[in-house]
Amino acid sequence: MIDHFDFLASIYDRVIPPPSPAQLQQLLRLPATGTLLDVGGGTGRVSSLLRPMVDRLVIADFSRRMLHQSRQKSDTVPLQAAAERLPFPEASFERILVVDALHHFHQQQLALGELLRVLKPGGWLVIEEPDINRFAVKLVALAEKIMLMGSHFHSPREISQMISAHGFEATITTNGSFAAWVSVTK
Repeated sequence: MIDHFDFLASIYDRVIPPPSPAQLQQLLRLPATGTLLDVGGGTGRVSSLLRPMVDRLVIADFSRRMLHQSRQKSDTVPLQAAAERLPFPEASFERILVVDALHHFHQQQLALGELLRVLKPGGWLVIEEPDINRFAVKLVALAEKIMLMGSHFHSPREISQMISAHGFEATITTNGSFAAWVSVTK
């Protein structure tokens, strides 16, 4: 199978601009003390903008080349890991962020369980995903299918239900744009 992200790593930040950090800052309740874990964070294009608002930033991604790009950003801790098997003890992180990545995780329900496992009590998990209810996102999903990316998009409601299956209640935030946010506190 083609590793699309290793292939795109050197140009990713130039062709995929980061979203505005204001929405994520609000949903993650930043600034905050402690560590922010960015799962599927790739080059750190998003979380590096939030780095000044936390004590430490860990970027976990499966793509070694994407993580290599993240090392060029200031003060990040890159770690190669699959979202379904995070190499951290329970309750390790005060904040966890997943931006535009959940649909790339192979076993999404297992990954959500891992995210909740490593989240500290009182911590916040925020997932930003393209809203599959939008026509433009349906086109993106079709393009990713044609490119054999193995993506599987879920609606914000479906993501919330997957979180509920782990015993937590999620909040959905939308603003009528391309993305939606699913948030949960532990």
